Amino acid sequence: MKRQLLLLLLSVLAFSSCDDVLDCVINVRPELHEKSLAVGFVSEYYSEIITAEIKNEPNDDDYDYYFDVTGRLPEGIIVSYNRYREVVLKGIPIESGRFTIEVFLEARPEDDYYGRINGPMCSDHTSRTYVLTIK
Repeated sequence: MKRQLLLLLLSVLAFSSCDDVLDCVINVRPELHEKSLAVGFVSEYYSEIITAEIKNEPNDDDYDYYFDVTGRLPEGIIVSYNRYREVVLKGIPIESGRFTIEVFLEARPEDDYYGRINGPMCSDHTSRTYVLTIK
């Protein structure tokens, strides 16, 4: 039994690099932080930030972050992206209601100054749903 397990492990390592296997064991992947968005009020300035990171990666600034936001936001609120890792919702809403949005994130390792690429991740994308309430 031990011999079969050792052969299986060697086979897995032979068809993938050790770094890939280790990254998946460590669970290196992009992550959008879970949070409740602050309640906003009609005709009052609103600002909220949704942040992202590469989970279990101390050098997560060395990745490129690509966001997409879908769903309907209240009129007067716009989406912008700040410093690689933030989705910013801001503006003065002119309508009330409950608005559900989904934030999609794709992260890719970037080349460093010497042309080396950061290690691979288990997954390069994620998404999370958020609810914005305007009273």
